[in-house]
Amino acid sequence: MYMKFYKYQGAGNDFLIADNRSGAIREESGVLYYREDDGSEKSVVIADLCDRRYGVGADGVMLLETSSEHDFRMTYFNSDGSGGMMCGNGGRCIVAFAADRGIGKFDFIAADGFHTAEIINSEGGTKTVRLKMKNVDGIHRYESLTGPSFPSEGCFLDTGTRHYVRFVKNVDAYDVVAEGRDIRQNAQELLPVGANVNFVQPEDGILKIRTYEKGVEDETFACGTGIVASSIAAYAYGVLPSSTDATAGRVRYDIRAKRDALAVDFIPERGDEFVDVWLTGPAAYVAEIYV
Repeated sequence: MYMKFYKYQGAGNDFLIADNRSGAIREESGVLYYREDDGSEKSVVIADLCDRRYGVGADGVMLLETSSEHDFRMTYFNSDGSGGMMCGNGGRCIVAFAADRGIGKFDFIAADGFHTAEIINSEGGTKTVRLKMKNVDGIHRYESLTGPSFPSEGCFLDTGTRHYVRFVKNVDAYDVVAEGRDIRQNAQELLPVGANVNFVQPEDGILKIRTYEKGVEDETFACGTGIVASSIAAYAYGVLPSSTDATAGRVRYDIRAKRDALAVDFIPERGDEFVDVWLTGPAAYVAEIYV
C-alpha cells in the first residue's frame, strides 16, 4: 500500500497534506510512519519527500488530524522535518483541503493556538480563504543587527513563527537568499532559534514582500506568517495602510508576493499590540500523490 498525500499551494507556497483523522500516521524525528491494516508500518523521511529533485517537492508537509475541542487539528512540518510552528499559507491550504474532504466548519487548533477561517470565494480548484491569525503583542526594534552584513534597521516579532522584517528599496533585485541566510544564521540577537527574514518595499499603497524561510533554507514564493509580520511592522513604522475602516478601527494592507496578491487586516491597539488579525489569499488544489 501507499501513503496518500494531496498537494496544495497557497500563493506559490506548496504543501503535501495527508488526512490523518484515522491516526494511521505518526511522526518521529522528521520521519512519517504509516500503519497498514495488518499492523505493519512503512516510513518516509519528510526531507526526502519534500526534495524537489529526488522527491515529490514541497515547502512543507501537513497532517489534518482530529481534535476533541475543534473541527480539526493542523500539524505542520517544514521541508527539513522541523515542526512546532504555524504556517499562514499552510493554514489556508489545510482549510481548503478540509472543505474538499467535506468538513464544513473551520475552527481548528495549530502549534500557536486557535484559528478560524472562512472561504469567501471558490472557483475551480482555487479557493480564497480568510484565515484568522494569532494576536501580536510586542515588536523588538533593532537599529542594526551585529556585524557588517546587517547595516539597516529592522524589527523582530512573532506571528506564530519568528520573523525579522527589514524595509528595503528595489526588493525585486534584492539578494534575498544571501542576505536572508546571513541574518537567519548569524545575527546574534536572533540566535539560537533564528527567524524567517522578510524584505519589504512599500510601493503605491502595496507592500511588496519577499521572504527567506528557515526550515526551508531558501526563498519561498510567499510566507503567510511573514506577510502578517511585515504588515504589522509596516504599521508600526508609519507606512500608510492600503485602506482603513475608521468606525471599526481596522487597517488593511494589500500585499504582492512573488506572483500572487494577498491582504492582511487587523486592529491596532495601544502600544505594540495588534488584535483580530486576518490573512486573506488563495489556496489551490494541485494533485494527488502516492508515495
